[in-house]
Amino acid sequence: MKKSKRIYKIIFIALISIYAIYTLVSQQQTLNQYSETSKELSTQIEEAKETKEELAKQKENVDSLEFIEQMARESLDMYYPNERVYVNTGM
Repeated sequence: MKKSKRIYKIIFIALISIYAIYTLVSQQQTLNQYSETSKELSTQIEEAKETKEELAKQKENVDSLEFIEQMARESLDMYYPNERVYVNTGM
């Protein structure tokens, strides 16, 4: 009778140990995934901050004559009278 109780205790302890190890491994995998996600989100935040700074600089220059001229040339294909514009069609 003592041997059967001892075997049950050993089996019980082994099962608990296996469960604990499985739980620790799965939690470590989850933590690794969260860490990777955190790094990706940090990178996206930095890129968004850079974009925000660039847009803030553009916002300051919107009313300048240079910016208006540049937009008219690039977006609207507008040029000064008697100005010659050469287009490279080889590209």
